[in-house]
Amino acid sequence: MRTWQLLSLALAVAVVFLVRAEYAGAPAQVYLFKPLATILVMALTFPLAWGTADPYARFVLGGLVCSLAGDVFLMLPSDRFVAGLASFLVAHLFYIAAFTRDGGFSRGSATALPLVAIGAIVLSLLWPLLGPLRLPVLAYMLVILVMAWQALERSRLGAHDGAWWGAVGAVLFVASDSSLGLARFRGDLPGSRALILVTYYLAQWMIATSALVRAGRLAR
Repeated sequence: MRTWQLLSLALAVAVVFLVRAEYAGAPAQVYLFKPLATILVMALTFPLAWGTADPYARFVLGGLVCSLAGDVFLMLPSDRFVAGLASFLVAHLFYIAAFTRDGGFSRGSATALPLVAIGAIVLSLLWPLLGPLRLPVLAYMLVILVMAWQALERSRLGAHDGAWWGAVGAVLFVASDSSLGLARFRGDLPGSRALILVTYYLAQWMIATSALVRAGRLAR
């Protein structure tokens, strides 16, 4: 099996154990499997980011490093939500840098309008409950929507072979974070924790894989 396949399989196993630990109320296992899963995604980009110094892969790896910090902040007993939010905001800035690497910043409205609608709906549901977190959450939502917008634009314009992977990953990231926000501020729904984790790691995996496809390391 290729390295990508082995790492992807290991990631899937880690996520299964993480979801199980979340529902079993086993914090020690969560502290193990949550960062491990993100590190496995990071490992997908190492050969490109360091071996060939590919700028796209380096931006993606930068986003994953910030995501790892965010994972740690959000899983700590003290729940450093703002620090975690800031870490993921910077992660999305890295992803924006990656997605605009080929062709610059796109201003196409075809993909922006649905994202604006989704953001408005989610924000309207959260806004009355956010209190002092309104500004940080608003800033974060704007950045993640711009990230998804640029990823979708890259795919629409056919910027490179990996663009589709990045676009799907970005949309899944929006779905995961929207679900996380609704669960955190409006209450968990049955299966919401599994949905949040699976979509989050699938998003990161697809964004990381987009770097490999773009560089010709994997078939499209």
